[in-house]
Formats: sequence, C-alpha cells, structure tokens
Amino acid sequence: MIKLQVRQGEQAGRTVESDAPLIGIGRNPENALQLPDYHLSGEHGQIFREDEHYVYRDLRSTNGSRVQRGDTVTDLDAASRREFALRDGDVLLLGDATAPVAIECRVQLEESDGAERIIAVRSLADLRDAAGKVERDPTGAVALYQAAKKLSPRRLELGEVLAALAEAVLDLVPKATHVTVLLSGEEDDRFVPVLARARPGRETDDAGPVKTSRAVLRRVLRDRAAVLVANAPEELGDSESIMGARIMSCIGVPLWDGDVIRGVLQCDNRASAGIFKERDLELMSLLAAQGVLAIENARLLARLRVAEEQLRGEVRYLKVREEKRLPGIIGESAAMKTIFAQLAKVVDTRATVCIEGETGTGKELVARAVHYQSKRRDKMFVAQNCAALPENLLESELFGYKKGAFTGADHDHKGLFEIASGGTMFLDEVTELPLGLQAKLLRVLQDGEVRPVGSTKSISVDVRLISATNKSMEAEVEAGRFRQDLYYRLKVFPLRLPPLRERREDIALLSQHFLQKYSTEMKKPVAGLSQEALDLILAYHWPGNVRELENEFQRLVIQCDPDAFVGPEHLSPQIRKVESLVGRIAPQKGTLRDMMEEVERWLLTEALREHGGNKTRTAEALGITREGLHKKLAKYGM
Repeated sequence: MIKLQVRQGEQAGRTVESDAPLIGIGRNPENALQLPDYHLSGEHGQIFREDEHYVYRDLRSTNGSRVQRGDTVTDLDAASRREFALRDGDVLLLGDATAPVAIECRVQLEESDGAERIIAVRSLADLRDAAGKVERDPTGAVALYQAAKKLSPRRLELGEVLAALAEAVLDLVPKATHVTVLLSGEEDDRFVPVLARARPGRETDDAGPVKTSRAVLRRVLRDRAAVLVANAPEELGDSESIMGARIMSCIGVPLWDGDVIRGVLQCDNRASAGIFKERDLELMSLLAAQGVLAIENARLLARLRVAEEQLRGEVRYLKVREEKRLPGIIGESAAMKTIFAQLAKVVDTRATVCIEGETGTGKELVARAVHYQSKRRDKMFVAQNCAALPENLLESELFGYKKGAFTGADHDHKGLFEIASGGTMFLDEVTELPLGLQAKLLRVLQDGEVRPVGSTKSISVDVRLISATNKSMEAEVEAGRFRQDLYYRLKVFPLRLPPLRERREDIALLSQHFLQKYSTEMKKPVAGLSQEALDLILAYHWPGNVRELENEFQRLVIQCDPDAFVGPEHLSPQIRKVESLVGRIAPQKGTLRDMMEEVERWLLTEALREHGGNKTRTAEALGITREGLHKKLAKYGM
C-alpha cells in the first residue's frame, strides 16, 4: 500500500491511497493522480510495484522530476537515470524546479535493503583498490590477463566482442554456469539483454533460452555498484526472473563509461548457493573495464560504417547529379561549338586551363565539365573564389595549417589543395590572389607540393588546376599586380567564353531551358513565352550574361500565373526599355538602303560611346574586325 499526499500545488491537501500495481501521475484524466498544474506533462510519471518496492519512473516529462530524501534531492531528468526506488517519507518534486508540485509518499511496505546479507559491493571508486589487490596476486593477474586477451583488438564486430567477453567471464570465474550481457540503447536508457551464454555442457539443463535476472540489474543500477549475492532468492526477493532461472548466487558488474553505466555484465551459478568469492567480484570488475572499451569501439565502428555508407551514397548521388548537369552547357552558336571542340582536346590532359570571360558567362560550369569528363571524375572537384576571403584566411583555406600555427588553431586543418589531391582545383577570380599567395601557388604548380601554415614539412599533392578570371591577365601582369611566371603557368590552355551578346542565336534556346527548369522546380506549369516577350529578350544586351538570363526566368516563373504565357508585362523594366529603344532608332521613311544605313550609323555611334571611343573594344562588341570598323566609320564620315 502507498499513500500519496499533495503538499504543494493546485491540489494541495489531496490524498490518494492505493495498492494498485501502477499509479499514473499527470494532467490527463486517465491518471490515478490527476494534477491540473500547467507545468506538468499529460503523462508526467508513474509509480509501480516491483517485488517489495515501489518505484517512481519519470516518463520523459517536459519539466522533469526530482525526489527529495531528507536533505538530498535526486534529479531524474538525466539520461542516465529515470527511475527511483521509493522509501517512506520521500517527496516527489514534479515540474517547474522553482515551484514544483510536491507529493509526499507514505510507503507502508518498507524497502528492505538487505545490506547485511549482501556478500560484497564494489563502487566505481573501488576499482583502483581492486587493481592493486590483483597486482599483488600473481595467480589472479595471470587469469585476468589470459581472459582479457580474448578481447583482441582484431575483434571488430559487436557480436564477436560480446561472445569473447562471455567466454572470458567463464574462464575467469570457473564456478559460473551462465553469463549475460545487458546493454543500454544508443538513444535511451533501457537495458536490453544482448547475449546470454551457458557454460558448455550445461546448455540442456534449462528448457528454452538462458533466462536473465532483472532483479540483479535493478540492484546494480540502484546502488551504482558491482554486487555479489550469495543466495539470490533470499537477497533479492521472490523475483520471478530469479526463481524462474533458479539462480542461487550471482555477480552483477556495471560496464562503466566514465561515470555512466552503459551496460551490466552478469554471471551466476544455478547449481549451488554461496559459491562465489569477493576475488571473483574484483576480477569481474576489472574485466568489465576492458570489456566496455571493446564494446564501445565496436559500436563506434558500426556507426562509422553506417556513416561511411551514407556518405558514399551521397557522393554517388552528387556525382550523378553533376554529370547530368553537364549537358546544361547549352549552345548551338558557332562560338559555343568552338568552345566544345577545345574542351574535347583538353579534358584528358594535365594542362592547366585558364578560362576568361565576363561575369555570368558560366566559367565554373565549364570547369566542372573539364573535371567530370576527364579521368579524374571519381575524385574531388574543389572550387574557391580568391576574392571571397582576406589573405590570411585564404592562405590557411588553400594550404591548410598545423595545430598552434596561430591563435585559435586548436587542431590540424587540411587545405583545399590536399583535399582535392587526385582531382581538380578550381580557382575563380585568380587575378585577385595576393602576390604572397601567388608565390605559394607557383610552388604547387612547379613542385606538386603544399606547405601548411606553421609546418616545416611539405605535402605532395596531385591536383589539376583550372583558373578563371573576368579581367585581362595581360593587363594585370603589366600593372605589376600579377606575377609573370605564374601567368605563363596558368595560361597553358586558355579558353575565352563569349558573352551572351556574341551568341544571340543561343538566347532562345537558353530561354526555353530556364523556363522549363524553374517551371519543374517550382511545380508551376507555364504555357510558354509569347512572341512579343521573346523579341524583347532577344533585343536586350544582357550585361550579366547567362546568369542574368537565368535569374530573369526564375523571377518570371514566380510572377506568371499557372498555365499562362509569359508576356512583355512580366519582364523586368530594363528589358522592356528595348521597346522605347526601337522607337528612338526607327529611321525616317525612305528606301530600304537609306533606312539600314541610318540604323547602322546609330548603332556605331552608340557602341563607340559605350566603349569610350576605344575602337578595338567596339569592334569586339559588334563582332567585327578592327579593319571592318574603320571602313564603316570612313563610310559615314565618323
């Protein structure tokens, strides 16, 4: 019988007296002790009868449970302990720690601790003394050494480790007839029997599988110590598991991981009582210290294998996705066909590739194409923008650093070149690389070695380098901002990506691709582009190139109604300005030749103005030679 008296809380003064095997506590009406206090959980905890004890169990409540015994308060919210054997006068403190619901427990069947009948108890603090005793006992030391050898580091599987541990116990404790290993789960604190063994020759003594004792487990967890029980039925009560297994005497030893119990190692004798000695308990405790290391190593290895398999799956998925993206280099213009022909020649060489082009022309996409179509496709493709980090951070990111190299360097860090070894390293905006780092990059290209910050040793790497820039590297060399020797190393195989205005025949193709891409991605069907919208898109000069075009279509799909056509009204204002531009350059009525000449004169004037009178850049922008430009200017007297 147990009597619960609410001393503090909304139900203060209420009393519940019960001899039921289970008493629920919480806000839900189904609980035997329903408490409306807001900070309690619906099913906060429960009290249940176990042998001659009443035990309180916290049901993973939100605000936790504590038990006060005298001046000592035990917190049950920790993962290592959620149950507490109650004694008469204990007070449950539930919910909010500052103003808990206080319930006094009056237990009429007082717990019998049986301390005078337990043969021996060894806590975690006693392990050192036990080791000292074994050192002074040559026979015990040899027996422990022989048993511990079975836990060979070569045993990597958890099943092998557990079987070896059981075999070691039977060798170490000759009078033991049965061994059981119970382990806590990875995610919770429930202890589950994971292995049970009988000494060879005794497997047929009991019908069915080897039974374990929950009473021994409870005793070990309650006392947080190893226990030796000479007569289990007398010491631990008429437990069904004790009586059902006909256990006469047993040893229960915690598997300590620091100060947390990860499991319990049990051995028992089911032939006669009072057979074990304190020496057996001490040897078992020391063996358990070795056993838990082997068990945790096997568990860690299993987790690493799972993580490795997941990582391999992710890598395979990402590689397949990248390979599928490569056909995304879309273009049927003469300029793009030239690029494709150049790529086919260089992909399977070791030559460094330098990709030049305006912002948004797709330099990184081409770099990925070089990597994933080459023999290095199974290794890493690593990209770094040289303008994204300050010099000191960029150096440690590219080349790595050793522990203690600078403040905050509390561990060794691999650089990107080392990570990319065997694969491809892509350096975007390479002309922004500081001069000091240009020298280190030159060493990588010349010697195939990197030296981490703070290290005196170099590391060999095998990296194919692809660089990219939107500036003129020749101009940077002339200005002294870029090393000439590095320039020659990087520009072994130059690729110039044309701006979108030089490949206008690809705009319609790209437009259809991006419209379909974002329509699928956003699960929003779009009927297509109206002819008026397409005409404006084709007439626009696209200073942001393919990136600007892609961003425009992402915005268009968001704006457009489902199953509707994209019209001129959906386009960005700067694209719609083309309409007014057409009005400004519309020639006066006349012959076709006169009108064409008037339009050409206007276009030449605007191109020269846009490029500050630089005829070379004007000719490049118009897609004609410098000599051709001079002829046209002379024709119009410009």
